[in-house]
Amino acid sequence: MPGSLYFTSFAVWYNKDMPDSEFNLHKPQPLLIVISGPSGVGKDSVLHCLKECNLPMHFVVTATTRPRREDEVQGVDYFFVSKDEFAHMIEQEELIEYAIVYNDYKGIPKQQVREALASGRDVVMRVDVQGAATVRKLAAEAVLIFLTTESEDSLVKRLKARKSETAENLSLRIATARQELKRAAEFDYVVVNADGHLQDTVDTVVAIIQAEHHRVNPRKVSL
Repeated sequence: MPGSLYFTSFAVWYNKDMPDSEFNLHKPQPLLIVISGPSGVGKDSVLHCLKECNLPMHFVVTATTRPRREDEVQGVDYFFVSKDEFAHMIEQEELIEYAIVYNDYKGIPKQQVREALASGRDVVMRVDVQGAATVRKLAAEAVLIFLTTESEDSLVKRLKARKSETAENLSLRIATARQELKRAAEFDYVVVNADGHLQDTVDTVVAIIQAEHHRVNPRKVSL
C-alpha cells in the first residue's frame, strides 16, 4: 500500500540520517511551561482547569510573602512564608527566580522543578511577566505562554471588578498591567482568555503543549 511504502521510506531515512538523541517518538522530552501575563487575565483559572484535565504534569507551587486570602490553601495555591523565611531561601539559592510583586515577594523553588523534570513529567509554572523573563534567561528552552484579554479596557474592568484592592494598589496594578501587555512579543505564544470562554483558552494551551511534544527538534530543558 502507498501508505506502508511511505512509512518504510521514512523509517529508513530516519534511521540513517537522524540520531536518536535528536528525535525520539517514544521518549518525548519533558517541557517547562510558563504561564504568564498581567494581573487579571485569569492565570489561576486556567491553571485550575488544566489540573482538572488530569494530564501528566507537575504544577509548581510558588512561595510568597503576601497574606493568604480566605479561599487559598497552604501548599496548594502557594507556599505562604514570612519575609525572614523567604530571605533564607534567597541566601541558600533555593529559588529559580524571585521578585517583588506589589510590595510582596514571590519565587519558584528550584528543587521542586528539577525533581519533576527528572521524573519525565512536564512542569507548569505560573509567574508574572518579569518572572517569565528571568526563567527564559535560566532555561532558554522553556515554553513561554502569554495570557491576555480581548482588550486593555477588558483587563481594566476585570481588575476593578475584583474589589479586593485599595484604590492605591488598584491604580498600581492597572498601570503595571498596561506596561506588561507591551511585552507579549517576548513570549512564544499569546493566548486570549476572552470573557466566558475559559474552556477555549484551556483547550488552546493544551494544544500548544501537544504540538510542542511533536517537534522534530525537541526542546531540552536544563536548570
